[in-house]
Amino acid sequence: MDSKAKNPTTEPEAKKPRRLPLGCTLRRLRGWRLPVKMMQTIFSLVAVVCEELVEECYNCSALYYFEFASCSAFLLCLLILYVYCTDLYETLGENKVQNL
Repeated sequence: MDSKAKNPTTEPEAKKPRRLPLGCTLRRLRGWRLPVKMMQTIFSLVAVVCEELVEECYNCSALYYFEFASCSAFLLCLLILYVYCTDLYETLGENKVQNL
């Protein structure tokens, strides 16, 4: 038999992950995790907007803390969605994402 002859592969080709527009993939956030993360992002944005609607306060230190916490939560939720829903997860590697 010729040693250069190739046998057909028995493994099926792996399917490419389903992609959404703008290069997004749902590979990492499946099931209930994606809607929950989207709701967290929306609620933190609503909190930032509500805080900005306050025109007058007597003790503003609590309001400033709420502003910092809600804005930080919104930015962190956006970062998590971006990392898990794009190819950045594979680029960074699972260990670096877990440490981050």
